[in-house]
Amino acid sequence: MFSLFRENIRIALNSIKNQSLRTILTVLIIAIGITALVGILSAVAALENTISKDFASMGSNTFNLQRYEFRTQSFGNEERKVNPIISYREVKEFEEKFEYPYTETAISFTGTGSAEIKYENEKTDPEISVLGVNEYYLENSGLNVEDGREFNVFDIQNNNNVAVIGSDFKDGIFKGFDPINRTISVRGAKFKVIGVLESKGSTFGNNQDLRVFIPIQHARSLFSQPNINYNLSVKVEDKELLDAAMDEAIITFRNIRGLNPKEENNFGLERSDDLINRILSITGALNIAAWIISIITIFGSSIALMNIMLVTVTERTREIGVRKALGAKKNTIATQFFLETLVIGQIGGLLGILLGIGIGYAVATSLDFDFTTPWKAMFWATGITILVAILAGSYPAAKAAKQDPIESLRYE
Repeated sequence: MFSLFRENIRIALNSIKNQSLRTILTVLIIAIGITALVGILSAVAALENTISKDFASMGSNTFNLQRYEFRTQSFGNEERKVNPIISYREVKEFEEKFEYPYTETAISFTGTGSAEIKYENEKTDPEISVLGVNEYYLENSGLNVEDGREFNVFDIQNNNNVAVIGSDFKDGIFKGFDPINRTISVRGAKFKVIGVLESKGSTFGNNQDLRVFIPIQHARSLFSQPNINYNLSVKVEDKELLDAAMDEAIITFRNIRGLNPKEENNFGLERSDDLINRILSITGALNIAAWIISIITIFGSSIALMNIMLVTVTERTREIGVRKALGAKKNTIATQFFLETLVIGQIGGLLGILLGIGIGYAVATSLDFDFTTPWKAMFWATGITILVAILAGSYPAAKAAKQDPIESLRYE
């Protein structure tokens, strides 16, 4: 039995080799569909990994009060409502009046995204983000200090000249030396480095490790442009209290803005896990698009594969007659042609998987996403190519097995 199966495989491979042009075209058609599936799923998986790594550390017990409000419209579309800026007076008043138990309120604003940081004779390119923060910002944002320490309440209240920096500065202006207790210059102001953050990488081209955090009052003195928008982030110690804390925050901020009961909120409120879910919903749509594209392409390739195998059966009618005259059974003939279809399908699937992984890796690398081997997409691709081979090869194999040996021997 095994020797017969091996012989069928040998005949199938020889047949594929003798019809190389048809085989190559069919393999390419199958590979295109699998490449689309694996490539898009690989890129989407890399995006999901990056998002999960960047936002999961914030936890599901944090919410933000912000200027922008996202509303879900019909057909799942979202609208971004732009509200009035959140001023410094409002965030300070919120900090004083919001007294919900077991919560920590972080205040922050982005002073600039194009600062030049100096250390002795070294300086960075003018592409550094400088943020003014209070003592709770790093913890609420899921940022961990790798070396040194975080801000404490005395740093903020006393307006100390201290800074926490991103990890890229180590190999940048500090040339590999320990930055702790060294002095950097931001717009002429001197700050002692007290902490270096763990690396966060880049998200959507935004390098998270090229940031400098300084006490909020210092930042306000350095960056005094009008209409600065501030952000509030509230962390609740117990997740069970999150909804109640959010309700209390809404009431507090509505009172600060003087809204009457009939007026809508003119600010946004968003949980950290809502942000993750909103972004992941986009990746879900990309997954659906990948399946639609690949299914259409693979359906076309299965039809092409079936047609090629039917042509092959017709061309080899005389061969079928000879094999049957020598005692070959129907199952043996059917197996031979079915194996040819299966081999062609698997070659196309393997090529598509390799190309898809390559495309996914290239996209992830160019966008600084966290790429991982898409095992799930590879298993799906393998299963799909087997299914295509079964669907496309069953009818030609059955047709070959049913050939009349006498009529087949007469075929020219």
